[in-house]
Amino acid sequence: MDFDFSDDQLQLREAVARWVDKAYTFERRRTIVQAGGFSREAWGELAELGLSGLAVPEDQGGMGMGPVEAMVVMEELGRGLVLEPLAQALICGRALSQLAPQSPWLAKLAAGQAVLSLAWQERGGRYRAAHCQTLAEGDRLNGTKSVVAAGDQADAFIVSARRGGLIALYLVESDAPGLARHGYGTQDGGRAAELHLKDTPAQLLVADGLAALEEALDMGAACACAEGVGAMDKSLAITADYMNQRKQFGVAIASFQALRHRLADMKMQLELGRSMSYYAWLKLLSPAAERAQAVARAKVQLGQAMRLVGQQSVQLHGGIGVTDEYIISHYFKKLTQLELSFGDSLHHLGQVSERMQETAGVFA
Repeated sequence: MDFDFSDDQLQLREAVARWVDKAYTFERRRTIVQAGGFSREAWGELAELGLSGLAVPEDQGGMGMGPVEAMVVMEELGRGLVLEPLAQALICGRALSQLAPQSPWLAKLAAGQAVLSLAWQERGGRYRAAHCQTLAEGDRLNGTKSVVAAGDQADAFIVSARRGGLIALYLVESDAPGLARHGYGTQDGGRAAELHLKDTPAQLLVADGLAALEEALDMGAACACAEGVGAMDKSLAITADYMNQRKQFGVAIASFQALRHRLADMKMQLELGRSMSYYAWLKLLSPAAERAQAVARAKVQLGQAMRLVGQQSVQLHGGIGVTDEYIISHYFKKLTQLELSFGDSLHHLGQVSERMQETAGVFA
């Protein structure tokens, strides 16, 4: 089996990497954070590269690409600590293309004219998709959604709500009557919001939408894994470069065997995480049970890897590693937040345990 990337996939990776290196510098990112954590200008640049329409079908103006292409893009965005929520574009683009293939929001998303976000989390939910207290009465929604990515910047939302005992999915526009948004900054410098819906009009996408929601959340977890791989890769490179420059007792600290061992541990966790991220993305189009098991396994491994790499990066930098002026502290915060996104390690470990068979999936 050939696991090499195709020429098109490599060209896509290189195009995104060039944009990150040249256009999304640490200084620009700091400016975006200070301005609130979201930039329409940067979002437009991502759209010009075709990234906002990566999961949108070609007949709606998108690129119609698959999971592997999405993975290489998210890795590069993770390497650059990009704040704009492209993962939400991938999630919503795929969900809408399946549930409402003629929706005008697909073309707007592909053109970069709109930001869409998935609103599913609620207080007390603990990452469970089936936990939903938002109620649908006809075409009106009542409830509250928490930690909605870029929720005060999005132009529309895919919202989960309980309808007749089932979890349904609705499309809600940001200017809909009865929708109130309370935005705030997140630990990584991005944006999120609480959504309060009171008799808010909504368009029904699917009446029995739990399976579609679970698929969307699995894609979100896979995006977090890929971003984590990119962020860990860059963290390791920054840390190795610092160790080769920082001197103690007249020699570079990279020459100290104990510290070299710690760097080797970081590299090992990075490669374990990378392989599990690949595994998750390659299983995204598999049957639901197989897909969910693969994503849960990957998120557990990536959670452990991101925690170790982030903490060790800060430790090996010493005091400067925790300062806001130095870039490694921002990678640490990003890795910490990614570990908690779309289900933390304990949640996914529980998912792996629940799906464990007698053979643990090793033998037929």
